[in-house]
Amino acid sequence: MRDEFNDPLWRQVLSGAQMLFVAFGALVLMPLITGLDPNVALFTAGLGTILFQIVTGRQVPVFLASSFAFITPIILAKGQFGLAETMGGVVAAGFVYTFLGLAVKIKGTGFIDRLLPPVVIGPVIISIGLAMAPIAANMAMGKAGDGSVLLPYSTAMWISMPTLLTTLIVAVFGRGIFRLVPIISGILVGFALSIYFGALDLSHVADAPWLAVPAFTAPAFNWQAILFIVPVALAPAIEHIGGVIAVGSVTGKNYLKTPGLHRTLFGDGLATSAAGLFGGPPNTTYAEVTGAVMLTKAYNPKIMTWAAIFAIALAFIGKFGAILQSIPVPVMGGILCLLFGSIAAVGMNTLIRHSVDLSEARNLVIVSVTLVFGIGGVLIGTGDGPDDFGLKGIALCAIVAIALNLILPGNDGWKKKSADEAPDI
Repeated sequence: MRDEFNDPLWRQVLSGAQMLFVAFGALVLMPLITGLDPNVALFTAGLGTILFQIVTGRQVPVFLASSFAFITPIILAKGQFGLAETMGGVVAAGFVYTFLGLAVKIKGTGFIDRLLPPVVIGPVIISIGLAMAPIAANMAMGKAGDGSVLLPYSTAMWISMPTLLTTLIVAVFGRGIFRLVPIISGILVGFALSIYFGALDLSHVADAPWLAVPAFTAPAFNWQAILFIVPVALAPAIEHIGGVIAVGSVTGKNYLKTPGLHRTLFGDGLATSAAGLFGGPPNTTYAEVTGAVMLTKAYNPKIMTWAAIFAIALAFIGKFGAILQSIPVPVMGGILCLLFGSIAAVGMNTLIRHSVDLSEARNLVIVSVTLVFGIGGVLIGTGDGPDDFGLKGIALCAIVAIALNLILPGNDGWKKKSADEAPDI
C-alpha cells in the first residue's frame, strides 16, 4: 500500500494543485458576491492555510478559505461603515476563535456545547442562509442587490437557470473528483451562455496587467462595525469544529486531542485576523477539500501547503482576477439560489440531527425569536443612521439566541428524549 507521507515532491505538488481546484469555486465566489477582490481572497486563503499549518504543527490536512457565513454581515457592514471598517471587524472576529480556543484549553470541549448548543446554532445558520435569499433571487433575474435592472429578465433567466441546473446535476449525479466541483461547473456553463447571449464584457481584461499586486486594503477599527461583525463568528466556530471532526474521521485520527481543538481554533482565528489585515474575507475549513481528501486518500498535510502556495501565486496574476470579476450577475445568482438555501438546510439539519424538541416552549422561543430577528431585519439600538449604534440581522440574532439560552431555565433540556433513554417498564 502506498504511503502518501513519503510521496515524491512532484506528487505532493500535483495533489496540492488538485486541492486548490476543488476549493476554487467557493473560494472566489464569496468575495465576488460581497464585492471584495478575488485576488486578495486567494492570497489570504493561502496565507491563512500556511498560518494554520504552522500553529497546528502541520498535522491536520485542511485548507482554509472564504467563509460564506460572513456574506450577509460583510455586505451590510460595507454599506453602513465602509470596507476598511468592515475589515477591522473581520480582524476582531478572528479573536473570537482565539477566545474560544483559550476557553477550550481551560474548560474543555464541553464549554462549547454549553455556550452554543444546537438550539442556538441551528436557527442562526438558517438565518444566515435565508437573510440573503432576496438578493440571490434578484441576481438570478438580472438585477443588482438593490433591485436595479442590469440585464433583461429573459436573458438573465436563460443564463441563471441553466447555471443552477448544471450545479445541481453535478452535485447530485457527479462521480469522483467531478462531484466536488459543482460551482466551477455551473460557472463554466454560465460563462458559455453569457457569451452566447452577449452578456459577457471582457473589455477590461485586456487592460489588466499580467502581473499585479492584489488590491490590499488596510483595516480601520470602528467599535460599531466590530460589534456588527464579531457575533457572526460564533456560527463558523461550530462549523470549524465539525470540519476538524470530519477530516479526523476520514484520516482515522483524533485532531481534537492532537494537536488539540484549542490549537485548531487558534489557527483558524489567526488566519481570519490575517485576512482582515489585508482586506480579504474571513477564513474557514472547506468541506469540499475534506471530501477530496477522502476520495484521493491524500492525508499528508504538506499537500495543503502546496495548495496554499498555488493560491498565493495565482493572486498576483492580474488578468486572472479581471476574468473572475467579469462573471455576469445572473451566473452568480443561479448558483446562489442553491448556495443560500443549502446554508439554511445545514441549520435545519442541525436541529433535526440533534433531536431539538420544538414542542418544548423554551426551545420554540429561542428558535422563533432568533429566526424573526435574523431574517426580519429587527434593529435594536439608538437608530440606523451612520452615527447611531444598533444591532440587527445575523449579529443581533446570534447574541439574542445565546442570551436566551443562558437566561431561560432548563438549558440542558433542549434535546428530545430518545426511546433508549426511557425507563424500563
